[in-house]
Amino acid sequence: MEPYYYMQMDKQQQAAYRDIKAGLQALAPSFLVTRLENRVLEDIFFQLRLDCPEIFYAVGFQYRFYPDSTKVELVPEYLFEKAKIREHQKAMEARIAKLIRPAQALTEWEKELYIHDFICQGVRYDKLKKPYSHEIIGPLGQGVGVCEGIAKTVKILCDALGIWCMIAISEANPEKNIKYRHAWNIIRAEGKYCHLDATFDNSLGTGDNIRYDYFNLSDSAFFRDHEPVLYKAPPCSEGNLFYYLVKKQSFTKMEDVEKRALQAIKKKKNLTFHWRGGYLTREKLTELLQLLEGTARGRGKYAQVSLNWPQAVLSVRFLDELPENELVLEEVKDT
Repeated sequence: MEPYYYMQMDKQQQAAYRDIKAGLQALAPSFLVTRLENRVLEDIFFQLRLDCPEIFYAVGFQYRFYPDSTKVELVPEYLFEKAKIREHQKAMEARIAKLIRPAQALTEWEKELYIHDFICQGVRYDKLKKPYSHEIIGPLGQGVGVCEGIAKTVKILCDALGIWCMIAISEANPEKNIKYRHAWNIIRAEGKYCHLDATFDNSLGTGDNIRYDYFNLSDSAFFRDHEPVLYKAPPCSEGNLFYYLVKKQSFTKMEDVEKRALQAIKKKKNLTFHWRGGYLTREKLTELLQLLEGTARGRGKYAQVSLNWPQAVLSVRFLDELPENELVLEEVKDT
């Protein structure tokens, strides 16, 4: 697939990118690279591994050079010994081939959904943040990952299924208590660019209750609760591929919410929906909560609502007993 970050670089940076890629693929203990400033080399090394998640075994580097030289000798830091890297490479290739086999005949949107659901059902967030959790070997090999490893896994599966995909990065923001950079994906489906944050959806869902709050969002919706991108990324101006919109779970009328709530109670299922009937103000939220509570009580149930307020998504459980908290405000972040 198109190496997105490579295409944004000038010719000198691209030459260094190619040097680094060749050296890492050869598992060389050291190799020569076009000489650039340290910060520039660090960005190229980082962006190369966003373009190429299959290079999961290189996590840093040191370098040395002679003052008059046009090259630097780069000494990479590998996660494993060479034999172990080869072993892991074969395991990753086999794992990816097996995972994508059932999705080959699906549409682009369905392939993206398949990958998203694999992350939400098969990967748990690694709060210990082990080194391999930042790479595909975490989610694909250990079933754990942090946002970077999850985004890289989404990309490598998209690459294998022929879906255009890149990894976007935002900076930390201590003023908002955001301690770390965050990573997610931008997908091109049906010719439209959309944000996909499988990490955030993974943190919201429980068991078979998969959430799709961050599945194909436009810029205007996505950046309600995400920091700006660190590196330039394609604009995502279309929101028509948003999961809840496609699945007709995005409502503008109160009567539609009531109708779906009654169906969910009858089928003994949860109800998750997106509110699109104007801004989700406190007044509108109160109105929705009263409607859901009244509908549930009319069927001998109680409604417990979990709310993703920035994205105006409500997930409702219908219970036999009065819950301790009838409204739970969800805090979605990469922690």
